[in-house]
Amino acid sequence: MISRRDQILDAAVRVLGAQGVRAFTHRAVDAEAGAPAGTTSNYFRTRDALIDGVVERFALVERLAWEDIAQQLRPGSPGELATAIAAYAQDATGPHRVLTLARYAIFMEAALQPRLQQTLAATAAHVRVWMGTWVAGVGVPDPDYAVGVLMNHMDGMMLHQLAFPDPDFDPGPMLKRVIDGLLR
Repeated sequence: MISRRDQILDAAVRVLGAQGVRAFTHRAVDAEAGAPAGTTSNYFRTRDALIDGVVERFALVERLAWEDIAQQLRPGSPGELATAIAAYAQDATGPHRVLTLARYAIFMEAALQPRLQQTLAATAAHVRVWMGTWVAGVGVPDPDYAVGVLMNHMDGMMLHQLAFPDPDFDPGPMLKRVIDGLLR
């Protein structure tokens, strides 16, 4: 059973992703959670405390999701790696669009509030580990460099897809070319 605190934080992530930073208030989170007015402020007195809670919750949820993906997929070729990353990007900008929008909003908050960066960096480190395993497994000669290139490319293409939705979004062919370039 999910705790009331986590229900509130999940609602806060949905508010952030669906409505943006301007709408991110205790009252909006109460409404999204279906909680009585004041519930969110009972758990998180200030907006900064709520943002800290959201960053921690989001980091946990994202890390667990990545760990699940890493256990299920084992790309064995550059094409399979491109397909796996493309599937993630399509899911992140389609069915999980709100969560991904919340992720980028959290990134922007971290740019303005450096105290949030440590939690986000720890999650990114976990992602880099599984991505590094995948990249090394398909024969890329410099996995650390390749992971940086692929993660930055993923963020850029997903951000672009969120801002300018293309119903025919298929990042697979471009990712395949990037991976082929990293193999050289």
